Amino acid sequence: MTIEAVTRSVESLVPGKLLITKEKLMKKGSTKLTKNQKTELKSLEALPDEYIDTADVPENLDWSNAERDVFYRPVKQQITLRLDADILHWFRIHARNGRGYQTDINRALRKHVAREATDSK
Repeated sequence: MTIEAVTRSVESLVPGKLLITKEKLMKKGSTKLTKNQKTELKSLEALPDEYIDTADVPENLDWSNAERDVFYRPVKQQITLRLDADILHWFRIHARNGRGYQTDINRALRKHVAREATDSK
């Protein structure tokens, strides 16, 4: 495989873009790879480091502003919960565009639990 072919392969694997191959276009989020794409990935895996151009991905050595658990999504469990009407009303009227009030309730409960956990130590 030539360096040009490898470059095209790498460009086709950029997240958020269409995966472009000679056979067909794959929609974003598609997980099925064609036989040709699998072959290209194996070629990329075997490619020596000196042939990989990372100029557009500069190394970040400063992690002082990094945030933990940004992508953490705990498993949700559907339940029936009785809340005081005034509390439910408050969350509903303060929700963005009338949506997301359940998420706001969950967030408030999570903050409360975290506060209680640190206070009890």
